[in-house]
Amino acid sequence: MSGAREIEATGGPGGRGGSVVGRLVAASRPLSWVNTAYPFGAAYLLTTRHVDVTFVVGVLFFLIPYNLLMYGINDVFDYESDRLNPRKGGVEGALLDRRWHRQVLLASIALPVPFVVYLLVVGSPLSWLVLAGSLFAVVAYSAPRLRFKERPGLDSLTSSTHFVSPALYGLVLAGADLTPQVWVVLAAFFHWGAASQAFGAVQDIVADRQAGIRSIATALGARYTVRLAMLGYVHAGILMLLTPWRIAAVLVLPYLLILWPYRSVTDADAESTNRGWRRFLGANYLVGFLVTMLLIWVWRT
Repeated sequence: MSGAREIEATGGPGGRGGSVVGRLVAASRPLSWVNTAYPFGAAYLLTTRHVDVTFVVGVLFFLIPYNLLMYGINDVFDYESDRLNPRKGGVEGALLDRRWHRQVLLASIALPVPFVVYLLVVGSPLSWLVLAGSLFAVVAYSAPRLRFKERPGLDSLTSSTHFVSPALYGLVLAGADLTPQVWVVLAAFFHWGAASQAFGAVQDIVADRQAGIRSIATALGARYTVRLAMLGYVHAGILMLLTPWRIAAVLVLPYLLILWPYRSVTDADAESTNRGWRRFLGANYLVGFLVTMLLIWVWRT
């Protein structure tokens, strides 16, 4: 807690110092931009096989405005609990001074508008439905009254939707043939996303309980949440074995290796999983590179 407050007081990410743009960038979690832009871009490009204006607009939308909407709302309405969380105030989450909350909310809502308008104009009714569902999940996760992030189980499912829905949207917008194999890949991705959110929630058990926030981790406890996350990764790997790209099943192994040391972690030591979470963030780049190589191979075949 003291570390997060110190960052805020000294003008660290999202604190009192810096420019408005700097605060907005911090709130949008730059480390996570690729996690939403990449699924859309890959799905759209693999379907159309060419770069066009819609591809560029879509990638830019899911790169920054989408993340600002998702995390800006989160940082404003989670401010009080974030002050209790020692990992907030850096790359894992901005700690915005209250006087910037209104500006961040306005920017979070306003910036996506021109992108959404364009995507609605070029899209189809089905793409409108997918985009609406994606944006609803983004808002519902943190917005007052809905607060899906405080509904154990639904928090993991909603968080996974944040990352899988851009891929589904890219496919639908590009007019892809949604074969059973495509749905299996999306299901594997969804299992991966839900497992990742659950593991990420473990490190916040102490802070969340102090703030009165419920999550899948506070409900199940640390060790059972970690084990459930490992099961989710295993399910993702099994699903990939059912596709022509079964070699991708091995991509869950780095995550299982990261979680294995924490399979019996206690609630009192839950914060120690932050070390694993940081390894998880690094593993994403390695796995992302390998996925890119696989997609290039698929493209050429």
